Amino acid sequence: MDVRSALKEGLLALGYENPDEMLEQFMTYKALLLEWNEKINLTTITDDHGIVYKHFLDSLTCLQAPVDFNGKKVLDLGTGAGFPGVPLKIALPELDMTLMDSLNKRIQYLTEVCRVLDFKHVTCLHARAEEAARQTAHREKYDIVVSRAVANMSTLSEYCLPFVKTGGYFIAQKTNEAFEEIKAAERAIKVLGGSSPEIIPTSVPGTDFAHNLVVIRKVKSTPGLYPRKAGTPAKKPIV
Repeated sequence: MDVRSALKEGLLALGYENPDEMLEQFMTYKALLLEWNEKINLTTITDDHGIVYKHFLDSLTCLQAPVDFNGKKVLDLGTGAGFPGVPLKIALPELDMTLMDSLNKRIQYLTEVCRVLDFKHVTCLHARAEEAARQTAHREKYDIVVSRAVANMSTLSEYCLPFVKTGGYFIAQKTNEAFEEIKAAERAIKVLGGSSPEIIPTSVPGTDFAHNLVVIRKVKSTPGLYPRKAGTPAKKPIV
């Protein structure tokens, strides 16, 4: 199956009845990803079908969480090459989306992606989570924070939950092998103001690739101690 057909079939399977306009944006995004990947390290997945399944459709499985994304203020923390934030923005153009990454070259790339795709209400932010979360403009200002950053769940929660407003949600994409990691993070999540995690199994249409969404509701404000200074959440996770 050619790559356009594979993407269209996947979008239809995820419930998008008229995916043609989205399809064009995704194909443009793919071209930009491959072009910039020759200059900076964005992804090791460079075959067309891998990008479609493991990046685009996989990102959209975030919408299988029992959370209303429509019109919400969303932060993709540690966005890297734009996943899952850019696919979510393509699927839901009304999102107020912030793409945050600690590497400025990635933010330059994402700024170009957003320009070419003519996104409205998108901010590309070069910042470390530990520093941005202490700024009034960002602390507890987001309805939803999403991340598939490669960090253990305790560390990732310390990065993400301080950005979530009370009543909002943190959604992490994790592998099916992450149950022990998620269980070990329950105390950290509670300390940071989150509810007990809800684990939602998801799968990518057209593949045997599956993972879990870890959905955490913010039930109280994060104590001012958190996040700790840069580097500490990774070196000394809350236990």
